[in-house]
Amino acid sequence: MFKQLLLSLFLLAVAHHAQASQAQQNKALRIVALSPHIVENLYAIGAGDKIIATVEHADYPAAAKAIPRIGGFYGISIEKLLALKPDLVIAWQGGNQAEDLAQLERLGIRLHYSNPHTPAEVADDLLALGKLTGNIAQSERAAQAYSTKLAAIQAHQQHKMPVTAFYQLWSEPMMTVAKNTWINQLMETCQSSNVFANSATDYPQVSIENVVVAQPQIIIIPDEKSATPQPKINWQQWPEIPAVKQQLFISVNADLLHRFSPRMLEGLADMCDKIELSRQHLKSTQ
Repeated sequence: MFKQLLLSLFLLAVAHHAQASQAQQNKALRIVALSPHIVENLYAIGAGDKIIATVEHADYPAAAKAIPRIGGFYGISIEKLLALKPDLVIAWQGGNQAEDLAQLERLGIRLHYSNPHTPAEVADDLLALGKLTGNIAQSERAAQAYSTKLAAIQAHQQHKMPVTAFYQLWSEPMMTVAKNTWINQLMETCQSSNVFANSATDYPQVSIENVVVAQPQIIIIPDEKSATPQPKINWQQWPEIPAVKQQLFISVNADLLHRFSPRMLEGLADMCDKIELSRQHLKSTQ
């Protein structure tokens, strides 16, 4: 009996020491987050204070604006990153330069990739970041809240009348999105059929003539932040496009829609609501 008691106390002490060591390790974790959505997701699970460096346009929440920058979409400074001696670098293969990531791997940097491919996978990303940082409970709460909201939006939209839309991703050169993209999935959630979904590339360059032929009922234009503002297209010159004839133009928040983070749901709900207003207008004119 006495030996069992000693064994129990010993195991309890070992477990407590392991937990304390893990907690200390997680607290001291130094993370470089190489994408705005990664920064948002780390803050969403309560791990934002572990970020020691990030990239351009990582501006949410407000506290993120004070994090030092070591690069952006066109590349990162490997020298600056190494000087910071991070414990972990979290990268996005779709937004970071492949050469930079390959060099980090060659240098033996501990690297984790955050690459949600579907809206549902954002919850998986939150859980994965929770395990990496030790913020498991917070990540589970954030993931559950996200999944619940996403499911509610999907349920509300699933029986809506489909409408056709052109997503003007960029104006010069004019670019849009195809079926394999994140944005196309969000459009489909709102029961909006992408007129260029079957394009050969994910982000095809299109012409005004292509849009005229496609005949979209709605034109969706993201409010994209850029150091060089994109020129505006005077769509009124092409009244033969149904969206132009009916004046059905939708402005959406790119910072919300284009990031794989819980805030995306705000942008999705907003886009779906605006598409619904256009849908009701179309019904009234039939």
